[in-house]
Amino acid sequence: MKFLLRFARRSPDVVGSPWAFLLALVSMVLWLVVGPFVGFSDAWLVFPATATSIGAFLIVFLIQFSQNRDMAVMQLKLDELIRGLSEARTHLIGLEHTSDEELGEIAEEFRQLREEQKKPDE
Repeated sequence: MKFLLRFARRSPDVVGSPWAFLLALVSMVLWLVVGPFVGFSDAWLVFPATATSIGAFLIVFLIQFSQNRDMAVMQLKLDELIRGLSEARTHLIGLEHTSDEELGEIAEEFRQLREEQKKPDE
């Protein structure tokens, strides 16, 4: 499991690198160059479609893993900032684990606060 986590953490950096783009570009150029030698056969046409479908399928999971991890890190950082402010409402820490109804109530509270701030001082 540790290997899988290390692999998943490192993969987005590798896949999103300029070297990965260059490898994909060179692969496509080679595929185009090979076409006339194989008579533009059906197998020649199917190969890149299959390869890109499999690659895209796997990349979707890497992207989701990376986004989930980034979001968790962001939530922890925001929780720390909330905790560090003396006037902040610390019950907002861990808000991402509340129900949709509770989120709606808090969103309405913040909407009302914005409306109050828009009113000119009397």
